[in-house]
Amino acid sequence: MTFAKRIIGRTGVEVTTFGMGGGPFGNLMAPMANADVASVIDGAWDAGFRYFDTAPVYGFGLSERRVGMALREYPRDDVVISTKVGRLLHPDPTWHPFRTMFPEAGPFRPDYDYSYAGIMRSFEDSQQRLGLDRIDILFMHDISRETHGEAFEGHFQIAMDGGYKAMEELRRNGDVKAIGLGVNEWECCDAAMDHGQWDVFLLAARYTLLEQAPLDSFLPRCEREGVSLVIGAPFNSGILARGAVEGATYGYGAPTAEVFERVKVIEAICRSHGLPIATAALQFPLLHPSVVSVIPGMATLDQLHWNVDRMRQAVPASLWSDLKSAGLLHLNAPQGL
Repeated sequence: MTFAKRIIGRTGVEVTTFGMGGGPFGNLMAPMANADVASVIDGAWDAGFRYFDTAPVYGFGLSERRVGMALREYPRDDVVISTKVGRLLHPDPTWHPFRTMFPEAGPFRPDYDYSYAGIMRSFEDSQQRLGLDRIDILFMHDISRETHGEAFEGHFQIAMDGGYKAMEELRRNGDVKAIGLGVNEWECCDAAMDHGQWDVFLLAARYTLLEQAPLDSFLPRCEREGVSLVIGAPFNSGILARGAVEGATYGYGAPTAEVFERVKVIEAICRSHGLPIATAALQFPLLHPSVVSVIPGMATLDQLHWNVDRMRQAVPASLWSDLKSAGLLHLNAPQGL
């Protein structure tokens, strides 16, 4: 039995509300064996997942190859696959800063390229690594100020001109069904909406139990314009999964004292409803009508089963109202569908 499905904007593409992020399959923070990747993806399929996301930079091609190999065993029309463009992989086994994040990554170097030609080549390279006849959703990856700093404006202009033209052409020709951005900043998604017609954004770690700034203006705009959201990193890299415990991470680093105390209060309210904080963290984003899927990364079968159990727990509307009354949720945060 699959998880419930939601349609992305006006595309007709249906994704399961619970999907799988492919970062761990590229050795995110720790190496994985090929057999373990296949086991986790098989377990996800058996649990009802039908949406899988990956990207060229995850392990420098490793995640795409592993995801494609595992999913080739299943009916292609039953699965939705998304990957990303904006970086090209060039042969280079020397050290790269991202090798710290992806140990034992492939012998390549990821270089940013948001041009028309770069996007087209990236798409074709991904098709070959995946070994699949088509890609359903294509995200422009990390075109954000946080990623590029002072170089952002130049990259963004290239991306909104040549890059968007390439992605729109792929969509128009039926090579992909939906296009969007995959980023950690809602602001660049909002800006991109001024330059083209997008179907869906993959927003990581910016619409969670801890962060709801998109409710001020961005999510209302998505509703008005029929743009959907996929939410990545719903645990803010760990603290919303483990709670306020020693060693918990927020944004892949140590949480501030303010964040730590806020999580402690959220945990206490969740416990008063008989629920772990992770259950609330996974299910909260899906209360918004523009959110179609939540896609945490899972590196083991134990993590998979742990997440599935929490996603399938019933959450009373009173939990959300109690969090809002305590000032822990945005005033405009939905409390149910």
